[in-house]
Amino acid sequence: MTKLMEGKKGLVMGVANERSIAWGIAKNLADNGAKLAFTYQGEALEKRVRPLAQSVGSEFLLQCDVTDSASMDKAFDAIKEKFGAIDFIVHAIAFAPKEALHGAFINVSREDFATAMNISCFSFIDVCKRAQSIMNPGGSLVTLTYYGSEKVLPNYNVMGVAKAALEASVRYAACDLGPMGIRVNAVSAGPIKTLAAAGVGDINSMLRWNENNSPLRRIVTQDEVGKSALFLLSDLASAITGEVLYVDAGYNVIGMMATESVDKNLELLQTFPKK
Repeated sequence: MTKLMEGKKGLVMGVANERSIAWGIAKNLADNGAKLAFTYQGEALEKRVRPLAQSVGSEFLLQCDVTDSASMDKAFDAIKEKFGAIDFIVHAIAFAPKEALHGAFINVSREDFATAMNISCFSFIDVCKRAQSIMNPGGSLVTLTYYGSEKVLPNYNVMGVAKAALEASVRYAACDLGPMGIRVNAVSAGPIKTLAAAGVGDINSMLRWNENNSPLRRIVTQDEVGKSALFLLSDLASAITGEVLYVDAGYNVIGMMATESVDKNLELLQTFPKK
């Protein structure tokens, strides 16, 4: 059988370790024939990312700080020189200072708000702008979002606002890049125990809550999110753009806790951190 991404080349931004959602996406892309480049920020992350990249046959790693235009220029120039045109980009980059993820949202500082928006939202807009000059028609960009963009979740705070802005950016970028044949989408994954999730709060309680109340009565896996992103990046999704695809075992459709899980939920509520 022909692999979905055979002959396609692209960039994965945001792998932190083997548990990253970005790594789940990268592995599925590589398994389906894609040729990959990876970015990292700093020596510590390079030590984690390089062996992962090598495990899928890639030696093409690039230092890239998304808050620095010169660093972004250098990375995208290197991609153009090495690959020529590319077919896809995975953007899995988000950050907010720890103090902005606890307590009352309205107490967020101007500096912390700007940091969260710059790294978690503007970086994707900047990637879209740079992609238009090196991406083949039929190309695709995917970023990662979360349900905290729509509903208030404990200790998600400023990241919820940043993800809401990111989702709006997906729609506007899809409109800008659509005439060039480039698609732009987001994947909204359910909670997964990643390095990024650990900074939000009690991830174990969130996982159990989703397991108790999602229609499928379970949480999602890294590989399931990876396969869904693979779909959006492949030609199978050639008419899909400007969308947010929920990969959360259906949790986003639920309006109240599952009635048969009330006792478990009441017990679980006691474990959530208080403001």
